[in-house]
Amino acid sequence: QVQLVESGGGLVQPGGSLRLSCATSGFTMDNTVIGWFRQAPGKERRGLGCISNSDGSTYYADSVKGRFTISRDNAKNMVYLQMNSLQPEDTAVYYCAADTRTGWGGLNPMLYDSWGQGTQVTVSS
Repeated sequence: QVQLVESGGGLVQPGGSLRLSCATSGFTMDNTVIGWFRQAPGKERRGLGCISNSDGSTYYADSVKGRFTISRDNAKNMVYLQMNSLQPEDTAVYYCAADTRTGWGGLNPMLYDSWGQGTQVTVSS
């Protein structure tokens, strides 16, 4: 059974940093693309970036490029999202998701077949 569990969310001041973690299980990490998404109240879910677990290559949305970094530890079945220079507009529920079927990943949530439950990130002073 495929499972993804996010952690690390919380309240952070503007300009601060957070690292989110995504614990994965139930599938072969090496053949999977893991993506990070977020959804603010009243808005659609948006892709932030993804990482290929086969070669570690990453891809980011322009809106977070240079501020957010995705990394992985295949030995621990973990994927991370390091977020720097956070601003109030980054407030959202953050999700990790797995594309175990197509291998394309990217920023389209429709390509991802398994999702975590989400973790809240609030950026406020």
